[in-house]
Amino acid sequence: MHGLETKYGNCVDFVYLDIDSAATKAAKDKLGYVAQPNFFLLDASGKIVWKKLGLVTEAELDQQLKAITKP
Repeated sequence: MHGLETKYGNCVDFVYLDIDSAATKAAKDKLGYVAQPNFFLLDASGKIVWKKLGLVTEAELDQQLKAITKP
């Protein structure tokens, strides 16, 4: 994840939600966050454009990020 954050950090905001954190409850509720790991890609307006529950490989996430950005 951190390698992708370095690669795409200039055009993507990476936000980490902890399932046990009350501080991010509103965001988790809005996204439908139910378990870890849970990945969401949102567009600039906050609409979910891709999501996946469960493990995601770096290559899979890189492909999704590449599709929506120009790093």
